[in-house]
Amino acid sequence: MNLSRKGSWQKSLGRTLWRLVSTSGSLPWRAPHFLLLGILLLCSFPGLAQSPQPSGAPNATAQERGPAPPLTGTISGTVIDRTGAVVPGARVRLSREDSSHNQEVMSDSDGQFYFAGVAPGSFHLTIASPGFTTQTASGMLEGGEDYAVPPVLLTVAAAATEVKVAMTPVEIAEAEIKDEEKQRILGVIPNFYVTYNSAAAPLNPKQKFELAWKSTIDPINFGLTGAIAGIQQGANSFSGYGQGAQGYAKRYAASYADSVIGTFIGAAILPSVLKQDPRYFYKGTGTRRSRFLYAIANAVICKGDNGRWQANYSSMLGSLAAGGISNLYYPESDRDATVTLENTLIAIGSNAANNILQEFVIRKFTHNAPTYTTAASAPRP
Repeated sequence: MNLSRKGSWQKSLGRTLWRLVSTSGSLPWRAPHFLLLGILLLCSFPGLAQSPQPSGAPNATAQERGPAPPLTGTISGTVIDRTGAVVPGARVRLSREDSSHNQEVMSDSDGQFYFAGVAPGSFHLTIASPGFTTQTASGMLEGGEDYAVPPVLLTVAAAATEVKVAMTPVEIAEAEIKDEEKQRILGVIPNFYVTYNSAAAPLNPKQKFELAWKSTIDPINFGLTGAIAGIQQGANSFSGYGQGAQGYAKRYAASYADSVIGTFIGAAILPSVLKQDPRYFYKGTGTRRSRFLYAIANAVICKGDNGRWQANYSSMLGSLAAGGISNLYYPESDRDATVTLENTLIAIGSNAANNILQEFVIRKFTHNAPTYTTAASAPRP
């Protein structure tokens, strides 16, 4: 039976029953029974009188479900500079009202950036790259839309670039040596082995030999050596050398050899090996007593290249070695191990006396002595 038309079969049955009733006079006696059966059928199946649901209507389960999630989209664009060239490696940050959905990408070698799976709604882009001014862009993304941002133009940052040039400790020490080589007592006598910077940069081995060489070949050193040789000849010291020009030449050579050997061993070779600074570090501050004790102590202690105070093995062993070597060229009558030891002790005392003069007197008569502040302090390794 076809149920596609509302109540069609009920109408047909009703018409049939009506014919039976209207012609009941000619029907057999069973006609009333057919009529009664038809009425019962109409009353027994009221649900069949309702039309079926169209096939396209949603069922009850589908109606109970929530709305479908919105479609996501994409955001893309290109970063360029004012010349039109692409800017690779630019940092592009996508910001949303909900900070949990923020994203960040880098522009590729073609200056392009791309965000996928972006929920619809308003968005904000921040584009930054070193050397350029940060730019921003905003827009509204619809569901399922592929949003193309207009080319983002980055301009060169207008802020001035600050360049700091820092000298290395070696370069600082070299500059300080140049200052020390200008230091002369009364503008004449070299005063190279004194630094007026309490935090002077340490010298490397090359610089220690450089300072020793400059000291030994200074013209004043030759003149002082000649004066010492003359005094020795006048007092007939080291009589084994004799008198006359020959005796004077021997005394001169021996005195100059003492100066060179003592300077190179005690101020260059041993300080390089033992990593010690051969210079006297002028104090210049504090009470007179503290400065006096400091000057005396510096005859037997010195600063290491690490900036720490330590026993001055370089100076003491240098004096001892120079005295031992001098036995090779002094007259045999003056060669004595005891004398060598005594000369070493005399050298230590002489250094103490020289340090006291440096601390209280010589500074006032030294020309071209630089003035340092704590800001000029150089770091030590």
